[in-house]
Amino acid sequence: MKTTILVFFLICVICMLTETQAELRGTVTYMEDGDNVVKEVRGLHIYCYRGRPKYLIHIWQTVLMNLDVNGESYSQYDGSAPAEVVKKFEEHRSSWSINFFSRKKKEIKLNPFQQSCIGIDTSHEYRISVKLIGIDFWKVTLLILGILVFLLAKKLSYDPIFYYICGITLGITTSLLVLIYLISRLLPKGKSMYLLAAGGWTVSIYLGQLLWENARMIAMQYREYVIWYIVITSLISFIVCYRLGPVTNKRTKKIIQWFLQASSLLMIYCSSYFDEAAVGICILLILGYNFPHALMQKGKSYWRVRFPTRRKLLTEDEYHEEGVRETELALSSLRGYCSSPECNQWKTVLRLKDPIRFANFMEGNSHLADDEVLQYETETTRLLEECEYTDDEGGLTLTDSD
Repeated sequence: MKTTILVFFLICVICMLTETQAELRGTVTYMEDGDNVVKEVRGLHIYCYRGRPKYLIHIWQTVLMNLDVNGESYSQYDGSAPAEVVKKFEEHRSSWSINFFSRKKKEIKLNPFQQSCIGIDTSHEYRISVKLIGIDFWKVTLLILGILVFLLAKKLSYDPIFYYICGITLGITTSLLVLIYLISRLLPKGKSMYLLAAGGWTVSIYLGQLLWENARMIAMQYREYVIWYIVITSLISFIVCYRLGPVTNKRTKKIIQWFLQASSLLMIYCSSYFDEAAVGICILLILGYNFPHALMQKGKSYWRVRFPTRRKLLTEDEYHEEGVRETELALSSLRGYCSSPECNQWKTVLRLKDPIRFANFMEGNSHLADDEVLQYETETTRLLEECEYTDDEGGLTLTDSD
């Protein structure tokens, strides 16, 4: 009898599992870029994106899944596979639980390089679509901002203006916690107070999540209250920062620099779903920032020795022009030195054979006399004639040998 009951129980379990798998296969829809699906059937439906191979040119790609449904009367489950989505759905359905931190999004960003699945359970008609974004500009902006913060971290940690900006921003964001602390001081002491405080922190976190998700709507509907809140908390934060004064301890500034650089590396890592490429950018940034200058110079020297640059020879005209140009520069430099206080003009004049010629040179005249110019031109002409005669004689000799 017991064996019969056990066999019957096993047959029922197998049938249930088979039915579940069959239902699972029938409710899974694999979507690609540009797909658009409209559902009117009630129940759990799973939509999966298979993912694509990783290439460096796809470093800033993002898959966007849009859900168009009326109201908030729907449940959403995510996972890397359909079985994981079904498991979360079954756990939520089989247990009585209220999840304050469930996040339902109508615009879902998926990893384009991994399989991702989203389960939707609702009794209303809805539309779901998938779009592949080639370059997510938010990701690119996050990458550029992370690189700038990393490179400017040391400068920012020493900047008083950055200190006041961070202090005011921190005061605006943490004033709600101060308000909760002040309210808790007014509550009666005792066991009921601890229960209320525990529940209050949970509700506060839940309310904070709602405020963050609906920040834009709150800012538009309660604009005046938001402006007054920002103005008052900013003023209080500025007064506190002014009273404490900027950071002066070098070690504290170093800690601030490290914190900024760590935050910037996290921003760079989160700027792409291509984890390997993001980690590679972080490593290159760290090496480029901390690489010793001496080793860099040695590398450049080795490169010059290993791959020397080709020397360009000057033509006769270029050689003549360079000689004239360098001579003029040297003479101008000599005139400047003789006119400067570093040169004792009278002592220099006493050492010269022709002071008048020196005075003419200082006034801008030529440093050569007329007979010297004539002698130079005569000598140059004679040398050119000798060179031409030698060339002609060599040509005749070659002709006779032929």
